[in-house]
Formats: sequence, C-alpha cells, structure tokens
Amino acid sequence: MIGSQDEALKLELKQLIIEECDKDIEPQEISDDEILFGSDTKLELDSMDALQISMALHKKYGIDANDSKKLRKIMVSINTLADHIQPE
Repeated sequence: MIGSQDEALKLELKQLIIEECDKDIEPQEISDDEILFGSDTKLELDSMDALQISMALHKKYGIDANDSKKLRKIMVSINTLADHIQPE
C-alpha cells in the first residue's frame, strides 16, 4: 500500500489525531504501527476520541464515518489509516 510509505500523510494524520483529541504529545512520539486505541496504549484513545477522529477524517478525506465496523479496521494504526486513504 502506498499510504504507509507517505511520510507527509502519516505526519498529517498524527497531527489530526493530536489536535482532535487534545493530546499533549508530539507527532514524532507516535509510532506508525502502534495501536491507537485502548487504555494500555500511549495515546489512550477511547470511543469518544474515535468519534472525533472519524468526523475529522470524513471532513478532510471523505471517509465514510457511518460504517463503524469499517472504521475500526482502518483506525488501528497510523499505517492502516494512511493505507486506506492512499491505497495505491
């Protein structure tokens, strides 16, 4: 997949998550393949964060924010998000 190879896109996604979820962390501190959601993760994102992120992704990239099963699959990590946005 091309998205996970696009460093600019991945940085943009990290910044979007940080801003939308009001996290006090630098983008460089987020690994491209680390799990984004859960209490035992660095970001500790929860379902409310997922909603905020999904709405921002819909607005910025046109990602369908109504399909929660699909969103769970693509919002696993920065790499999975980037690959969904830029698949080929």
